Amino acid sequence: MEARELAVEGALEIVPPLFPDRRGAFCPLYEEGGFAELPGTPRFRVVRSGLSVNHAGVVRGVHYSRGLSGTAKVVLCAAGEVLDLVVDVRAGSPTFGRWEAVRLSAARPRAVYCPPGVGHAFVSLTEGTTVVYLMSTPYRPGDELAVSVLDPVLGLPVPRRPEPVMSEQDRAAPPLTEALERGLLPRYGTCSGNSSPGVREKEEST
Repeated sequence: MEARELAVEGALEIVPPLFPDRRGAFCPLYEEGGFAELPGTPRFRVVRSGLSVNHAGVVRGVHYSRGLSGTAKVVLCAAGEVLDLVVDVRAGSPTFGRWEAVRLSAARPRAVYCPPGVGHAFVSLTEGTTVVYLMSTPYRPGDELAVSVLDPVLGLPVPRRPEPVMSEQDRAAPPLTEALERGLLPRYGTCSGNSSPGVREKEEST
């Protein structure tokens, strides 16, 4: 398993090995032992998973968790193609406000690791795009927040034409500076990869 460090401190693009044969191919996307050996990553325990299926032009994010330890995510594209966006929304981070875009495609499986507290978004580039999430904490509605994916100061490469298909919650999310001023962002010093499972609550779409 190979990894490339991204512009956001602690974030990685992960390229697992691919084993093709006459039936198709097999790709081991996650293994706890191998993951712990990647550069800079804490031990990552999968506590929950999620799947979203998207029309072309759908934009989700920028979502983040501001819980005590934050939520780490491994994100991969199981069908279609997305422009995946990792955004540093951790107040006090050395890379605060930076972002990087990674194109994820089912044609060559790879994944993005978002460390605890880091924001995540994506643009669906094809019809029926399917995105899979592996996450390190249980779902806690009060900790799940967003900053605007259309924030002009961030300047994320989100197409404006045709108009992106977004949830009302994402469209109403504040820009990064406002979220910082309102104390809505996770603190870099308190985010960690250590988490423990809790009672599973009713989940909303990631």
